[in-house]
Amino acid sequence: MIRSLEDLRTRLGEIRGADRSDAGPRVALVSTLGALHDGHVDLIREARERADVVVVSTFVNPLRFRSTDDTAAYPRSPESDARVLGELGVDVVFAPSAAEFLPAGTATTRVSAGDVGLRYEGRVRPFYFDGVLTVEAKLFHLVRPDVAVYGERDRQRIFLVRRMVRDLDFGIDVATVPTVRTDDGLPVSSRVALLDDADRRAAAALPRALEAAASNADLGVDACIAAAQSALMGEQRITLEYLSVVDPETFLPVDDGHRGRAFALIAATVGGHRFIDNAEISLR
Repeated sequence: MIRSLEDLRTRLGEIRGADRSDAGPRVALVSTLGALHDGHVDLIREARERADVVVVSTFVNPLRFRSTDDTAAYPRSPESDARVLGELGVDVVFAPSAAEFLPAGTATTRVSAGDVGLRYEGRVRPFYFDGVLTVEAKLFHLVRPDVAVYGERDRQRIFLVRRMVRDLDFGIDVATVPTVRTDDGLPVSSRVALLDDADRRAAAALPRALEAAASNADLGVDACIAAAQSALMGEQRITLEYLSVVDPETFLPVDDGHRGRAFALIAATVGGHRFIDNAEISLR
């Protein structure tokens, strides 16, 4: 468990060896906020498949949150996390304090996610993706991984990280892992456990809406969206925030003539908790 930037540099220097040659061990990075669940376990296992050394960060990034109260309210389970990471044989766990990792606090220099970063999740939280990319870029600089592994639940994050890696020449492979789901189809997250039974039943309509969109993909984008909306009708406990079908190459809404691969995105609030999800579909 490493808490300082200097100790992280020292440990990774020891792992890589003095020559720092291309023949050294391959390093994978999994960046998390802690409060680890089965989805994180899959990311770490994928990282182990792709690299000799696995580095996991458990930094609760304050730049992702609207306020200090929201940051403080994020669930933390350091003892459980340490047990999971030990069982998985993670080589380096980086768990810095906010003061250590971001000494300038929220006044720090930031990476801009641009126009796409202000759409979908960014429309609801315009600060969010700049905060995500800023911390990811700093982790890339410190760890210098060969590969970074992400879960497919947040497709917008993956798109923006890949674009940053390309535009800033980080030279890192970005690998993804399919979303781990509960028995009722919801993506595994710390929020699911906070729902009461009625809200949990209502939330299960969100993955059903994505399934409806995929089932109607051969009829075009309008039919996809209409089918998803129909699947949500009558669920008064759901407050829909956005439902869109986007081009994977640009992450902009597809036009009527789009054919082939696309992502259906959905976000909603249920029982006071926000959920995001997506499905890959094929428009014809």
